[in-house]
Amino acid sequence: MRKKFSARAAALGMSGVLLTSALTGCTFGFASDPDDPNAVKEEVPIDMTTDTFQYDTSLSGTSIVIMNTKAEIQTALEKIAKVFEEKAGVHIEIMPVTDGDSPYTKVVSLYNSGNPPTLSILDTTDVIALAEEKAADLSNQAWTGEAEEYLTKINGKVYSFPLCIEGRGIIYNKSVIEDTLGTEFDPSDIKTQDDFAALLQSLRDNGMKNPISMAKEDWSLGAHQLQYIYETYNGTSDGAAEVINELKDGTLYLPDYTRMNEFLNTFDLLKEYNVAKGDPLGADYDEMAIDLADGKTAFWFNGNWAWPNLEEAGAETTDEYGFLPYFLNNDPDDFVNSKIQASPSKQIMLDDIVATDEQKAAAKEFLNWLVYSEIGQQMVVKTCSLIPPFKNNPNEPSDPLSRDIYEKVQNGGAFNASAIVPNDHWSVLGAAMQKYLAGRSDREELIDSIQAYWDEQ
Repeated sequence: MRKKFSARAAALGMSGVLLTSALTGCTFGFASDPDDPNAVKEEVPIDMTTDTFQYDTSLSGTSIVIMNTKAEIQTALEKIAKVFEEKAGVHIEIMPVTDGDSPYTKVVSLYNSGNPPTLSILDTTDVIALAEEKAADLSNQAWTGEAEEYLTKINGKVYSFPLCIEGRGIIYNKSVIEDTLGTEFDPSDIKTQDDFAALLQSLRDNGMKNPISMAKEDWSLGAHQLQYIYETYNGTSDGAAEVINELKDGTLYLPDYTRMNEFLNTFDLLKEYNVAKGDPLGADYDEMAIDLADGKTAFWFNGNWAWPNLEEAGAETTDEYGFLPYFLNNDPDDFVNSKIQASPSKQIMLDDIVATDEQKAAAKEFLNWLVYSEIGQQMVVKTCSLIPPFKNNPNEPSDPLSRDIYEKVQNGGAFNASAIVPNDHWSVLGAAMQKYLAGRSDREELIDSIQAYWDEQ
């Protein structure tokens, strides 16, 4: 998830235009150095000398279209398309979805016009809504074996390619914590909600009055935080679906649901130490990155897509940032207290309605190239700055947040659970969460609002 990123000229004494978009599960990209708007950011070099991928020469001259809903990787995808064309002879047009457009609405309109893209980068919810009617079955593709834990299956079939993994939790700035406390900080020492509360109080006692940055945006509150009540049922997407189905049919009474109340206990803790506690709905998202980088705060609930914000605020790739879990209780054996949420945030769907056999073959070759070509593997990570879900990709992300998630995924420190919710979930319930954050409703009213939402589904 991401938000519109505005210039931080007032805070940092700079001016310039920043490229932005508002998409689900996204990173940001900046064309220039924050200290020198005219300086072009150095690209991570790609080793082009080794490429053992076997290209199908019969596909040379084929043209395909990719609809891109991750605006921040538009330029990166264009570079990838150029390299792939040089290698395979297949021309790829990268069709951007403009800021503010709904990816689902856009792709449906293209289908209705009879001119859908060959490949569409979509949110998982959109894939599920469209796949069986519009998408090609990819179940027999070799790459499915490289990403078994991150496949989205619909009635037992795979209709989409998992493009990347993104994770979220409580971002920490290790140096700031250590400077404030005067002691070494080991994130593994924080095992429970009480441990986290004690750390927050210790920071307050040592001069950092409110160490938490807490976004007010509806997507952060209604999607990234509230969805823990579904995703942490047992840490699986099936478990999240079970909770949602029980909410829909009325068999789950939300006030008695343990995860609901645990979540609100944690949320209340974040509220108490929120740097914008006096005016939580007046908090500025851009300022939060600055506060964390500068040491005004020590924590920021967010995802790895926030790194470019931090980098723009002065953070360095050598700095020690990482993620704490969203602690829900005091049981150190509960997975929620030792793992962060990480799952595929974007999927690629292959059209099965209009695309020719040659176009389908070329599209499949491109997807395989991203997984199996040494060049494609590098460009996914280094050019697009994505965390690959494919276990055969040896390239590691360079920024601290993505690197931390990558390591947690590799070492069992992450759980993969995606809650498939209606498209208006984050806006409707995000508004309810905003009301609660601002102290304009109590716990009972908030829970009633959530229950009423599901009663209407």
